Amino acid sequence: MEHFRPMSDPGTDLRLVLWDIDHTLIDTRGVGSQFYQAAFEEVTGRTLEHKADVTGKTEQAILTETLRLHGLDQSAAYQERYARALADQYRSNADLLRERGRALPGAAEAVAALAQHPGIVQTVLTGNYRAVAAIKLEIFDLDKHIDLDVGAYGEDSTDRPPLVTIAQQRTATKYGHEFTQTNTVIIGDNSHDITAAHQGGAAVIAVASGRDSAEQLRDAGAGIVLPDLTGTATVVAAILNVTSGASRP
Repeated sequence: MEHFRPMSDPGTDLRLVLWDIDHTLIDTRGVGSQFYQAAFEEVTGRTLEHKADVTGKTEQAILTETLRLHGLDQSAAYQERYARALADQYRSNADLLRERGRALPGAAEAVAALAQHPGIVQTVLTGNYRAVAAIKLEIFDLDKHIDLDVGAYGEDSTDRPPLVTIAQQRTATKYGHEFTQTNTVIIGDNSHDITAAHQGGAAVIAVASGRDSAEQLRDAGAGIVLPDLTGTATVVAAILNVTSGASRP
């Protein structure tokens, strides 16, 4: 699929928007947990008895912890097989996800509005595997303006902060422009997104659409906290403001 390339001329400063997916753009309403359990049981032959805390973690970290809780070898072979099995769960059950899940209010409008601003590159910074991220975004029609080639995903790192640099480097390679904290912003719903921004080198806009309250997000270090994405003009203005320090290459 051909993704959005930002409208720009050679002198345009580019800005990088890194969207979190779960509870920021979409809500699987429990379907994701169902697929996670099925993939784990397929790969290990064991019943899922202990669930790791998944909020803000990469799929690699989630599986590592889940294997440990079950006394299983935390091997690369399990990681590879699980990545394939989980993607297969999403592909084969796409209709179920479409029926039960949803794009969160304002998500589609915010992504579309940003696509109209010259120089903005939208991609994702997510704990999801790339294949799973692509399926989720496509199912809820959120993929048209998001360049998945330059995102950072769960298979790229066990920890979230290094994903910032990975996304910046991929975007720089494709678009020929340097991306730093001055022109990169993460938009996410939990404290892990805030930590990733602070440690990885990006600005952050928090959205209180997940488990963490607005107060918890502020306490975690978010300077800007939105209740949701429904105020499109407010979302766009916040993004343009926090990336206004962009410098020319």
